Amino acid sequence: MRIARDVFRFCAVVLGLGLIFAWLGVYDTADLPFGMRLLFWTTTMAVGGGAAVLVAPFVWGPRFENVAAIFKIAMAAALISIPVTLLLVYVFHSGPRGVTKIVVQFTYVMVISLIVTTAGYVHHLLTDEGDSAASPQDPVRRFLDRLPVKFRTAELYAISSEDHYLRVYTSLGEDLILMRLADAVRELAGADGLQVHRSWWVAKAAIRDEKRVDGRSLLILPDGTEVPVSRSYRARARDAGLVR
Repeated sequence: MRIARDVFRFCAVVLGLGLIFAWLGVYDTADLPFGMRLLFWTTTMAVGGGAAVLVAPFVWGPRFENVAAIFKIAMAAALISIPVTLLLVYVFHSGPRGVTKIVVQFTYVMVISLIVTTAGYVHHLLTDEGDSAASPQDPVRRFLDRLPVKFRTAELYAISSEDHYLRVYTSLGEDLILMRLADAVRELAGADGLQVHRSWWVAKAAIRDEKRVDGRSLLILPDGTEVPVSRSYRARARDAGLVR
């Protein structure tokens, strides 16, 4: 149901923006019939939005967590602009398709992508600040408030990244939420836990045992879930007393 709601929200945003841009006749489309304008803009928004959904976890994930936001915004905008440019040049353009045309079109799309991506980043920052100001001081309680009501009194065990979602392991079961692991780790900075893998965060109190498989450490949660410890995070896990 949560995934279905996200899909519905995505489709609603694409259709809404498509209707607005079609009605305004932006990008020299005013002379086209409204139906053609609507097809053009909803398709363009769907491709751009789909690219953003795929690009965001890559750019804003742990791989680039130490890169300045301005560079991540530029990287995301550039990656999003590629499929949109190809759509405009090879689907909606019937004239010559030389290198110059592609470069010019990419430049136009890149400018718009930078504006939209920057706006999204600013909105994310403001939302995070608002949530922090209105939320309880306990970072674990604040994080668990994102889950359905039945999890609010649960003990947090671990979090793992699955595509664009996080699987949250608790004493009352598991659930999926739409969130980046980097954001979750930042939100849980004051909690007694740590990141032990590019895709995993664990609560220290939830670790019941450690086992070694082919030279790799696996942390065992109370429900039997095995959490891998990667080489890059092993020293941190050892300092925390989680691995030998």
